[in-house]
Amino acid sequence: MRASIHLLDAVVISNGFPLISGTTLSIEHGSITVINGANGAGKTSLLQLIGGLLPLSNGEGTVAGVDLTRHDRREVRRHVGWLGHESSFYEDLTVAENLTFACAALSIDPSQIPVVLERVELTHRTNTKSKELSAGQRRRVGIAWLLLRRPEIWLLDEPYASIDVQGREFLEGIIGEASQSGATVLLSSHDDLDFGKRKVRTITMAGGRVVSS
Repeated sequence: MRASIHLLDAVVISNGFPLISGTTLSIEHGSITVINGANGAGKTSLLQLIGGLLPLSNGEGTVAGVDLTRHDRREVRRHVGWLGHESSFYEDLTVAENLTFACAALSIDPSQIPVVLERVELTHRTNTKSKELSAGQRRRVGIAWLLLRRPEIWLLDEPYASIDVQGREFLEGIIGEASQSGATVLLSSHDDLDFGKRKVRTITMAGGRVVSS
């Protein structure tokens, strides 16, 4: 199976501090990978490097066929979908308005918005402003956007934070479906996650390095 992501001795330095300090990693296409580690271990920085949000300072890296040493990082962002701690939607727009605006920005057909809102169980919040949503509901809007975009690579930074057991089960189902459809999923977490029968790879980071995989 081909590698969707490949890093060789990857280094990321910001303001003289190494966020990633020599990481070598290959992630197979269509796989689910959980990144464990304490706060400050480098989990978010690794996801940001893969997502084209941080530049590669040294080493080699390829994401979805894009060479991080030769191409503009914006090229990588065409292939990835990001779900972080903070909502990227406008607070005073409704759920439907935010998704419609996002679709227009990327020339995506908005006709599927009702379908994905039903899938993430937010049909009853279609006309609710983002600022009135709970943390878990905001997370679901982010998932709805990923379902509309259908990126090749899903990058989820602590997606289980601030959600209940039902929300965790829902998210596990969505992640499984994404992987089965061919997407590569990377998610960071402090917790040990149980995906049941789904094959999941777990890697551990410490000090900006992958220390076990």
